[in-house]
Amino acid sequence: MITEIIFAIGFVIFAPFIGALIGGIDRKVTARMQGRVGPPVLQPLYDVFKLFEKEKAVVRNEVNFYIFSYLVFVIFTGALFFSGGDILLVIFALTLAHAFLILGAYAAVSPYSHVGAERELLQLMAVEPMLILTATGFYMATGSFAVKDIALWPEPIVMTIPLIFVGIVYVLTIKLRKSPFDLATSHHAHQELVKGVTTEFAGPTLGMVEIAHLYETVFFLGIIWLFFASMPWVGVLAVIIVYFLEILVDNTTTRVRWQVMLRSAWLVALVAGAINLGVLALL
Repeated sequence: MITEIIFAIGFVIFAPFIGALIGGIDRKVTARMQGRVGPPVLQPLYDVFKLFEKEKAVVRNEVNFYIFSYLVFVIFTGALFFSGGDILLVIFALTLAHAFLILGAYAAVSPYSHVGAERELLQLMAVEPMLILTATGFYMATGSFAVKDIALWPEPIVMTIPLIFVGIVYVLTIKLRKSPFDLATSHHAHQELVKGVTTEFAGPTLGMVEIAHLYETVFFLGIIWLFFASMPWVGVLAVIIVYFLEILVDNTTTRVRWQVMLRSAWLVALVAGAINLGVLALL
């Protein structure tokens, strides 16, 4: 129990710094791919600090409540995951977190914000089936929904559910808000003049959203690592390779229409997830 608490506290304290470091390296590599020098590696942290120094300005007061709830549930999601909790509860908490983000965007009375909220909802619908199939795959491979049991499984789970791993890598592009699936909002300024779901957020409110993104990055890379948990350093290498591929895809593709994102995500979930689970059920 003490170990679980230590891991949960460790995630809460260190995840924003690890996420910021990953984001900084992401920006640096992206800049090099585009022939630029790029910002300092710690620029994501500087951006968050600057946002909290700005004056608090929100269109409606309830926006702050929704965004604060979004941040709290994202932190809870990651803490539950890294403390070895039930992966179904982890997925539920993550979904609830994004429901609060969508409510925050809807609460800001703005057509651009509403469009961003609708796109965020579509992204949520695109990803959820694959997340549920991933949890089911972990259960069928190990006999447990507990992350600590999955992490202690003696064999690399990716060998048992390789198609589900491919599927989760595919939807990771959506969750990391990378092109071609950065419909709700983008980290790139060239994609659009307004920032989609975060259009009406500023100052500390936007700062909370950015911190939540840092936590989410570490959480999703933790899921990738879980497929290789029996070989921790191979897992770290897999995380590095997968994230580099995400950067590469981000810089070599253009944004698709929401119909393409939704259909392709569901198709991948159906083909990769269902086939892999079907084979496991027959064995």
